[in-house]
Parts: sequence; C-alpha cells; structure tokens
Amino acid sequence: MKTHLTPVSSAIGALLFGMALSAQAQQAPAKPADAQKLETVVVTGIRASLEQSINQKKRSDALVEVITAEDIGKMPDKNVADSLQRVPGVTISSAGAGEGGFDENDRVSLRGTNPSLTQTMINGHMIGSGDWFVLNQVGTVGRSVSYSLLPSELVSKVVVRKSSQADLVEGGVAGTVDIITRKPLEFTKALTLEASLGAVYSDLPKKTDPQLSALVNWRDASKTFGVMAQFFSQERHLRRDGIETLGYSKIAPGSAIALSNPDLAGVAYPNAIGSALFEQERKRTGGLITIQFKPTNALSFDLTGFKSEMEASNYNRNYLVWTSRILNGGAGQAPDAGYVVRNGTLVQANFTPIAGRQYVIVDQILRPDARSETGFLNLQGEWKSGDLTISGKAGSSTGKGDTPTQAVFEGDVLNTGASYRLNGIGNAPDSALRAGNAAVFTGTTLDWIFGASPASTKDKEDWAQLDGEYQLDGGVVSSIKFGARSAKHSRDSRFVAQGPKWSADPFNAANLPAWNGQTYPSDFGGGLGGNFIKNPWQIDPAVLKAWGDKFSNRDPLQRQYFPGEFEMDEKTTAAYAMANLTGSGWSGNAGLRLVETKVNVLTNVAIAGSVCAPLAPCAVPGAITTSAFGSFYRKNVENTHKDVLPSVNLKVDLAKDVIGRFAITKTLARPDYSALGGAVSLDDTNLTGNGGNPNLKPIRATNLDAAFEYYFAPRSLVSLGLFHIDLNNYVSYGVSQASYFNEQQKAFRTYNISSPVNSKGKVQGFELGYQQSFGGGFGALANYTYADGEEKGGKQLVGNSKNTYNVAAYFENDWLNARVAYTYRSAFFNGLDRASAQNQAAVGTVSASFGYKINDSMSLSLDLLNLNRPVLKYYADNVDQPTAFYVNGRQAYLTLRAKL
Repeated sequence: MKTHLTPVSSAIGALLFGMALSAQAQQAPAKPADAQKLETVVVTGIRASLEQSINQKKRSDALVEVITAEDIGKMPDKNVADSLQRVPGVTISSAGAGEGGFDENDRVSLRGTNPSLTQTMINGHMIGSGDWFVLNQVGTVGRSVSYSLLPSELVSKVVVRKSSQADLVEGGVAGTVDIITRKPLEFTKALTLEASLGAVYSDLPKKTDPQLSALVNWRDASKTFGVMAQFFSQERHLRRDGIETLGYSKIAPGSAIALSNPDLAGVAYPNAIGSALFEQERKRTGGLITIQFKPTNALSFDLTGFKSEMEASNYNRNYLVWTSRILNGGAGQAPDAGYVVRNGTLVQANFTPIAGRQYVIVDQILRPDARSETGFLNLQGEWKSGDLTISGKAGSSTGKGDTPTQAVFEGDVLNTGASYRLNGIGNAPDSALRAGNAAVFTGTTLDWIFGASPASTKDKEDWAQLDGEYQLDGGVVSSIKFGARSAKHSRDSRFVAQGPKWSADPFNAANLPAWNGQTYPSDFGGGLGGNFIKNPWQIDPAVLKAWGDKFSNRDPLQRQYFPGEFEMDEKTTAAYAMANLTGSGWSGNAGLRLVETKVNVLTNVAIAGSVCAPLAPCAVPGAITTSAFGSFYRKNVENTHKDVLPSVNLKVDLAKDVIGRFAITKTLARPDYSALGGAVSLDDTNLTGNGGNPNLKPIRATNLDAAFEYYFAPRSLVSLGLFHIDLNNYVSYGVSQASYFNEQQKAFRTYNISSPVNSKGKVQGFELGYQQSFGGGFGALANYTYADGEEKGGKQLVGNSKNTYNVAAYFENDWLNARVAYTYRSAFFNGLDRASAQNQAAVGTVSASFGYKINDSMSLSLDLLNLNRPVLKYYADNVDQPTAFYVNGRQAYLTLRAKL
C-alpha cells in the first residue's frame, strides 16, 4: 500500500526537517573567541538576492521592482514569469490566445492590463517572439513575448519599470520588463564553469524528462577581454485534461423551437460540450554567447547572440456533444420535457435519439512538427571622455512559429441522442449519450478535414540606437541625457487551409483511419468534477499522421486561405532629451521623447465570385485567382502616427529610510499585429470569425504614480503605491455581421465577425508590498494589488483582475533553504472566443522549493510547481455559462548543480 503525502504536509515536513538540522548545527562546539573575531559574515542565496533587489529599488529615481538571481543559473523560480508574478502589480497568464491554460506561465502584464500593453526586453532592446500554437500564428497574434522560450538559467536580474522616462524605448503602456543577462567581465574568477543536471516529473502524463544547462566564462587577468557561453537543453511532457463548451449561441425568436417552447426564445445554449485531451512534448534548446572587450577604462564593447528553439509536437482530441447542430438555432430538435433555464441559459437538456440525426462530432488533431523560436544579435559599445559618455547599440531579432502539418480527422456520430447539464463554475459540465458507446469507433463517419496546414508566422525587428550623457558640476541638473533610435519591425503570417483530397476519396468508409482500440487514459478528467464522457476512442497518432498525409489537400496555391493571412511593416524613429535632477534629500528626472510610427499593412480584399472565377483571367488589376476560397487582390494601407511623450519622476527622502516617489508620464503601445493585419479567420461550424482593422491608432496613456517606501531593517520593506492609467485609443472588440463562403456547406453564409476598434478606458488602484527578514534565517514576503479597470461605457478591460496577491515564507542557513509561496489572481475578462465573451475565473497556485548545499562546489534543489493542482476555469457572459475547465497536474524539478 502506497502512502501519498499532501503538498502542504510535504512542504511542512521538509521545513521542519530543515529546522531540526539547523538546530543540530547550532549545537556544534563554539569556536574560540579569537577565531570568531576574524570571521566575516557573507550573505548569499535567497537573502543576498533580496538584499540586492531592495538596494537597487531604493537607489532608483523611478518606480521599479528588481528580481535578482540567487546564484549563477538560479532564479527564484523555474520560469521567469513565475518570479515576476510575485512582484506587486504584476499578473501572469499561461496562454497567449485561444489555446486555453497550461501548467507553465507564458505571458506577463502589469497593473490590470493585458499582456500586449506590457513591453518585454532583453538587455534594453527588443526581442522577436514566436509561438508554437497555430492560433497564435494565424489567429490572435499579439505583441506580448512568450516566456516559454526564455529559460531562467540565463537571467542575472529582471527589472520591472512601472514608470516611464524619456530614455526608455516606448512600447509599454503599463510598464516595461527588462531581462538582464550576465557579462563576462562581471565574474570574479578568471575561469568559471557551471553545469546543472536535472529531471522534471509531471504527474499527469506520468513522465520524467531531462534538464541540462551549462555555463563557461573566461576573462583575462586584466579584465579587458572575456567570453561567456551558456547552453541549455530541456525536455518536458505535458498533459491537459479539459471540458470545453466552445462558446454560446441563442435560440432565435420565431424559430420552430421558440414557437413550440416560448420560454426558450432568445435563450443561450452551449455550442458543444467536449471531453478535450491535450498531450504535448516540449524540447527547448539553445544558448547565449557574449564577447566583451574593454581595451581602456574609457572604451568598451560587447557582442551578444542568443537563440532558443522549442519543438512542441502536440495531439489534441475532443469528443463533443454537438448541441449547436442538435438545436440549430431553434430550427432543430427541441429538448425533451424537463429542461432547465437559468440566467437566460439552457443549463440542462435531454435529447431522445432520432434516427438520422447527428448528436456527436469528434476532433482528432495532431501537430507533429509544431515549433517556435526566438533569437537576437546585439552589438553595443560605450565611450567616456571627461564628463561625456556616448553609448550605442545595433542589432536584429527574429521570432518564428511554424505548424508544418496538421493531421485532422473530424468525425460525425449519428443516432446517439444526448444530455447535458451545466454546473456553473463549481464543477465541469455533465454530458452523456442516450444510446451508443463513446469508447468505440463504430458508427463514425468523416465530416471534414480542416485546419491551417501549413501555417507560419515571422516576427523581425532591426534597431540602431545612440545615447549620450553629459555630467554637470553643481546645480539642480546633475546630467543631461539625449539620444535617438530607429527601428524597423515586420510581421507576417502564412495560412494554407487544408481540405479533403477528393481524388483519394477520404469519405469512403473503407478509407477511414484504422482504429486499434485506444481510448482516453483511464484517469481522464480527475479533479474536474462533473459527470462527463470520460472514455472516448482515439486514433493512434502514427496512424492519424499517415492518414492525414494521404487524404489532405495542402496545395499552397489552391488552398491558400488569404482571409487568414496578413503582412505589415512598422518603422519607428524616436529622439529624446532628459535632465537628471538632484538636490538635498531628493532626486529625479524630467524629459521628453518624440516618436514617429509609420505603419504599412497589406490587406487581402476578396473579389466577388461573379467578377473572377478561380484559375480564370480576371479584369481586376493584380487579382490572384488560384485560391479555392475565391479571388482576391492585395491592398496597402499606410498610416503615420506622431507622439510627444513627456515624463517626470521624483524621489524624495521623507524621513530616515522613508522614501516618497511621484511620477507623471505619457506612454504608448501599438495595437496587436492581428488587430491591424486585416486577417479574417472563420469557424464554419459555429458561423463565427475574427477580423482586423488596419486603421487602428496606437494606444496612448497618461500615467500618474505615487509610492511610499519604508526600509525599516536589512532586507525589509513596507511599501504603498498608488496608480492611475488613463487609456486613449484603447483597442476594444466589437461584433459585426459579414458574408463569407462556408467551405463545409459550399455556400455563402452570414458570420458574426469580432473585430477591433479604438475606444477609451482607465485603470486605477493601489499596491501594498511587504518583506522582512526575521533573523535565524527566516523571512516572509507578501503583496497585494487592487486594479479597477473599465472600458468606456462600463465594459471590462481585457486582462483586468481586480485583486491579486502573493504570500511567501522562506528559511535559509549556510547549507539548507526552503521556500513556500501562494499566488492568487481574481477573475478577469480574456477577450472574445467564437463571438462569445471569455472570462477566466479566479485561481490560486501553491509552489515550493528546497535547496541543499552539498559542499562549496555542489548543491541540490527541488522545485515543486502547482502543488494544489489548480483547475483553470473559464466562462462566457456569466458563471452559468462555463466555457472550459482545465487541469494540468503537478511538476517536480530535481536539479544537481556543480561549479568550479
């Protein structure tokens, strides 16, 4: 019989064990008094990291938060985003668009805004980002950076800038996250070797995978030349169990069902209720190399190159009770007597099987070669002459995301009947068949072959920047900073919408993929609650891949899905001047940044079928007639935007160890790429889609900040921050109707298209922060953020959680450390999904880490994530309309580190 410890008991046990060992160490014989006098106490690890972070925050003239690595290759968490979420005002999410939540935090946002309004940089420059998920490649393509491509082992510190200043690159409305890597000449030893060997165990897939990283740094004795190289190779298996409803539709008044059941007129119902199983293998490899040369004290150069690639093969299955087909907007089969309507939603219904009717649709989607990558090359230098310092940087960064193929089998199941019950967000929805067996393939027919295959996106930026600073003697102005920057950013997506290869006759029953008896794992859906379909059949991935390659039409010309493609170029130039100010008991800066943004968006315009026929000559200039989705031509839309961005930051010593900060700044962020790109993606099943708007203006904001900080002891701080963000040209969502060709029904149909528009909004709130070192190696951290945001007209702001908080406790001595943390984020609006609102319910997570110092050269650490096995829950207009429940399980990282 096995004994299973709960996460809390495991953490408490380990902590008590560490305290007991610490007590034994304290009972060791005391050293002679003379020897004690010669000792110097050196603080390392957690306490040293917190001390460095607090000191940098205290010295800054602007409002910043700093996270410092505890040692080379050892951030406080396995993921940079996890570390950032413990900072006041920072929230994180585990998804970039419609892929649903996973077990690894991937996006970062500040002060109740969405991730696209937060700028992420590395060493003060931009980084191109790519995504592995296909809908982030050709669907919702934002400006946020995927942190899944940024291993924490590379990080020296992370600086979160909450207030802007003129010398910072524009692009973040709510703030900027700057990830700082190490430099070769910073190392104390001439030769430094670091390596880590570890394993990660994920309890849902029940897999253990290797984690490797290494660092080599060499510098000469005179500290004039150095080379640092870091490498990493990290693998991990993921499994996510979920129940999805795929949005909501309404029973049309005047329809047959509404006439026979008047109480159902205008009532919302779930489009489908599916048992969704997602499995993935991630392999992240890459490295960073920096060469630093400092020939004189006045001149220095460094060249840094970085590359990170992630192979992300994945297999997504969904067995769905297809209520949108059953009810058909009110024209289909009415529910049996006894149905339940609550809060304007049909929350419970039963459908007796009728011969010839379709009740179930099954999606089996394999993406065997999905991948993403990011990288950059940056050269920067600095020259000093007397009171003048000139610095500059130039570089290029590229991010890519690719889905070379999708093997898709979408099947129909007839005559089963169905029933369902929505349980709010307490438990996952119930679902069941009235006849038949979900565990067998028998009775399934091919419905369609769909999906972007291949799909790709490329994100690229080139930059050149020159900065100067002149020191002044005496007076209020201590120095003048000035500079200019030029950059070119491009983004494009390519979309081939595969369909059935008619010549191969995939709809013939004899050509269906062979089923070898596989079903979902026996423990599928554990922890989700509800009584849903848990044992559906599934196709072996190797069989599905071979079947998809044989029966899918992926011709790049014929299947070019031009409504889902976009291309854009963005050229920016900026110049600034800033004065650094100082006086008795105060300091600060004031400056002005001028920015011009030129946007060129290439839009695809559909041509009516009566004007041009596929593959035939066309009278429209520049027409492209090779696509089965219709003829189209490309049109450029150009816009130029000019902005003046003033900023003032002030720091005042209010009393001993008490600091007041005040800031007023104007900032900007640019709309998401897909919001500008004019791309249109359609859901033929639910007659919904998403479109773009190339005439969107940049989001502009006026920010007011005030903060008070009391540094009452070493490594200890109490802080209060107040903020107000007035958003102008905020990008909102609207829904309009448009006619598009439905590939499944071979006719034009009316779709509900979600499109972005400029609006206004605001966010205001406060932040409370606390951390303290109690002595004896113990300490605690806590923070709370209240962010009240709304769009004009009282609508919700995307990404706005009103309440977030973090609580953590730690213990550390010379050879043992332990830390336990809890993070909570309240519900927030996540945007639109299939023309329905998408909200994520409140969620809290527990993590813990333990470290043991074997000797001066070796240490062992254990990092435990998602210990409470959180369930990620989503809902539409209200909590009686759940849209998804996901559970990802726990992860444990065991790592051995060695250094020389």
